[in-house]
Amino acid sequence: MRLIIVVLCLALSGTVSHAQTAEKPAAPAKTPAAKSAESSEAERELKERRAKARSLLVALSSDARTFRDETLRARSLARIADALWQVDAEQGRLLFRKAWEAAEVADSESDKKLQEEIRQQKSRTGGGYAINLPPNVRREVLRLAAKHDRVLGEEFLEKLRIQKLEAANSTTANPNANNLTEAMSQRLSVARELLQNGEIERALQFAEPVLAHVTMETMNFLTDLREKNATVADTRYAALLSGLSNNPQADANTVSLLASYIFTPHLYIIFNGSSTSSSQMSSTITPAAVTPELKNAFFQTAAAILLRPLPAPGQPDPSSAGADGKYLVIKRLLPFFEQSAPPAMVESLRGHMGALNTIVSDSARRYDEDSLNRGMRAEKPAADREQALLDRVDRAKTSADRDSLYVQLAFMLGNRGDMRARDYVSKVEDTELRKQAQAYMDASLAMYFVEKKQTDQALEIVHKGELTSLLKTWALTQSAKNLAKTDRDKALEIVDEAATEARRIDVSDANLPRALVAVANSIKVVDVGRVWDATFDAVKAANSAEGFTGEDGELVLKFQSKGQSSVHTKDVADFDLEGIFKDLATMDYDRAVELARGFQAEGPRAVATIAIARAILEPKKK
Repeated sequence: MRLIIVVLCLALSGTVSHAQTAEKPAAPAKTPAAKSAESSEAERELKERRAKARSLLVALSSDARTFRDETLRARSLARIADALWQVDAEQGRLLFRKAWEAAEVADSESDKKLQEEIRQQKSRTGGGYAINLPPNVRREVLRLAAKHDRVLGEEFLEKLRIQKLEAANSTTANPNANNLTEAMSQRLSVARELLQNGEIERALQFAEPVLAHVTMETMNFLTDLREKNATVADTRYAALLSGLSNNPQADANTVSLLASYIFTPHLYIIFNGSSTSSSQMSSTITPAAVTPELKNAFFQTAAAILLRPLPAPGQPDPSSAGADGKYLVIKRLLPFFEQSAPPAMVESLRGHMGALNTIVSDSARRYDEDSLNRGMRAEKPAADREQALLDRVDRAKTSADRDSLYVQLAFMLGNRGDMRARDYVSKVEDTELRKQAQAYMDASLAMYFVEKKQTDQALEIVHKGELTSLLKTWALTQSAKNLAKTDRDKALEIVDEAATEARRIDVSDANLPRALVAVANSIKVVDVGRVWDATFDAVKAANSAEGFTGEDGELVLKFQSKGQSSVHTKDVADFDLEGIFKDLATMDYDRAVELARGFQAEGPRAVATIAIARAILEPKKK
């Protein structure tokens, strides 16, 4: 009986098992017709969403024309035009022209405010000032328009030329001045943006009328072009050289800027007598690997300019560098000539420099060798530079001199993320100067550690430094994002700390919604399920704050004393609404639109709405 029962149970088990298996047949493969139906449905849904997004922008464009703030009106109309261009170019062109009209008014008002702020700061400091430049709205409109329509871009550039907004600084007659007219600068800015996007031919079309001028901006454009296409850039540089040998307006500064293309790319030095102004637009300086023929062409042009006789005694020197500047340019470049130029040319330059030595000022003869050779030789080790400043501290005669040197030491160390910078600041005797320097230095260190993803050091400076709540929130949210993949629990803890810190900001302060938007952006990475609630908190805060626009998020560090002034501005996309609302639109379009409508102010509502529409209308990047 036991045997029969066991056999019977096994038989039944097999039957049940077979029955269960039969109840779950494999899903049949989709037929081509089913796949086609699904594809058609997806296309229909996408078309419907794009139609909604277009309607959203058209409705917003009607509202934007009545915005009271000219900057907001110009930006909104230009961005709507940019987003609409793919589906309605004619409407986009009309909106761009409306945006330009508003931008002209906005920039005029901004310039008046800027000049007044400079005047007030000069009256307080006795001449020095440190300012954060306002946005150039016409440049923003021009860039967007030129991206789609070259003719429209040229139209706007012509309007700038006619208006002569910076006639006092015009350099159309002098290829040596380190400035361009407003219209030229705008043109080159558009060309640079096209170049960054890989549109080399269009970039050159825009830049061509400006490239006959030798300035820091034009040389930097050619250097950027060389990094994209060395052959095209070298050809354009050679053409520039050929037109300068007999140009009476070319002088030593022309040569100094031309030399940068080959020997110190992205580092430019201009001489004004025995003083200099320099600009370094890259963290590393690497000589360009040009052909011997191009290098020789530079030597020929440079020598033709540098060996010109000086004006007769009593006659004015029309050059921008003067005798002192010419002497220093030859002294700086002579090692390059000695390496590769014909010996006769080298001897001529040495003789000319010897003649200049008899008439230049003592300050030109004693000019600091390290400054003169900047970019050509390796800098002194950091420890040597630090010790040199400490030696000067020991010799300082007044507390003000010592304070100035301690601040220099702090800046030098802070720039490389050395926490000892805080120790040097603590040695400053002037209470007000020490307080201002401490805030600037702690903020600089926080930025350094966040950018280098040194999370432990960033958290340390947050907890012990003199930072604003906005900067603490930013540093915490960035640290949380950096830890999201490696230590999610720690990241969640830091996000909560950031939210708590953000709420320390006054409810009427525009920095509160900025901080909460940053919190929402970090939650999107660390715990996406909470992102809607976090963004809703930012919307509520925006409705209580004054002056929140939903864009131009930045951190601004200012330091100003009688001997030094510094302004460091860092754009912070996580403070802006565009990124978070683009992401929300891809998650749930209708819910994102409803959330954007919750903004009471025109500015943030426009920014959020345009971001939602762009998320749907723009082609997805592969």
